[in-house]
Amino acid sequence: MIALHAQHKYYLYGQPTDMRKSFDGLSGLVRNHLRRNPTSGEVYVFLNRKRDMIKVLLWDRSGFAIYSKRLERGSFERPRREDSAAGVQLSWEELVLILEGISLGSIQRRKRFALPGENPVLRSANVENA
Repeated sequence: MIALHAQHKYYLYGQPTDMRKSFDGLSGLVRNHLRRNPTSGEVYVFLNRKRDMIKVLLWDRSGFAIYSKRLERGSFERPRREDSAAGVQLSWEELVLILEGISLGSIQRRKRFALPGENPVLRSANVENA
């Protein structure tokens, strides 16, 4: 079962992905392009060129799991960051907003408590227009 929560670290792969890739192909992109360990427990997000399909790859203690979604209309929004060629870190909230089709540029965040050393804002006001 896929259980995603705020304690996971999320990484969005920076380039359009061939959605024919499955477990081995996607974990290869994580290892070779993001330079991360796909079995670390982190969650990796991939979008295709048209941004109408998304895949989420994670390791769940005993093997890989993939969540896949194809939109019948519209596109997923890709957060725009300064240095996003390889990939960008997302917050759990950003991933939920992307999956639900809510514009990341229109989100206003209220001030919240964060523990020392914790980044309370892994969010971007700049997004790629759909």
